[in-house]
Amino acid sequence: MQATYSNARPFVSLVGAGPGDPDLLTMKAYRLIQSADVVVYDRLVSDEIMALVNPNAELLFVGKKLNHHCVPQDQINQILVNKALENKHVVRLKGGDPFIFGRGGEELETLVENNIGFEVVPGITAASGCSAYAGIPLTHRDHAQSVQFITGHLKKEGQDINWPSLAQANHTLVFYMGLKQAPVIRQNLADNGLSVNTPCAIVERGTTPQQRVLTGTLKELDSLATQAISPSLIIVGSVASLHEPLHWFKQS
Repeated sequence: MQATYSNARPFVSLVGAGPGDPDLLTMKAYRLIQSADVVVYDRLVSDEIMALVNPNAELLFVGKKLNHHCVPQDQINQILVNKALENKHVVRLKGGDPFIFGRGGEELETLVENNIGFEVVPGITAASGCSAYAGIPLTHRDHAQSVQFITGHLKKEGQDINWPSLAQANHTLVFYMGLKQAPVIRQNLADNGLSVNTPCAIVERGTTPQQRVLTGTLKELDSLATQAISPSLIIVGSVASLHEPLHWFKQS
């Protein structure tokens, strides 16, 4: 049975806003942000999408930046609880998809603990949206038969990652939030046997008018990363070589 908001009980809609282009919002996401009483939103939700939010809604920014959390996660969780207990329809709006490196599960666990109803509206995750707008298919019969998404928020020296399992041909790797860790990514992949000539790409501010795509090889990843700004996505694999012939999105 589909969960729906009722002012008879506390309720939160966990909504994915996609990677930036407002045209990539799902119809349900659009409907919910138009009707919400409260919108708790992240830094990666684009201005164009925020312009579509109910003008009468209370807006609460809880964005995070590299090495600086504007609002700690436990406080975000409590904000959702407090606002829902005011019997307001709360939309928790996250860039990309809330269940892919979005901490959506953590926030829902807090809602469950407080007996607050919820629903989840998936969004186009950055890997899918940014690669499509860069003309880089994540899988391709001639290049990659599998794809893996990896967080770039690594422990020291990348020790929380099974690097041997990643360093393989015919495989696409997509690193979220990985600019700062580009040297660690490059070193560990190379040390575990991935050719330093493997194509790679960095998609900066993907799907937006400011999108920029930097391409090169694994041995050049460190240099490419210093030229990019956040938010950016790192794609490693043979498919990155398809950017040049397949790019279609007009960048500013």
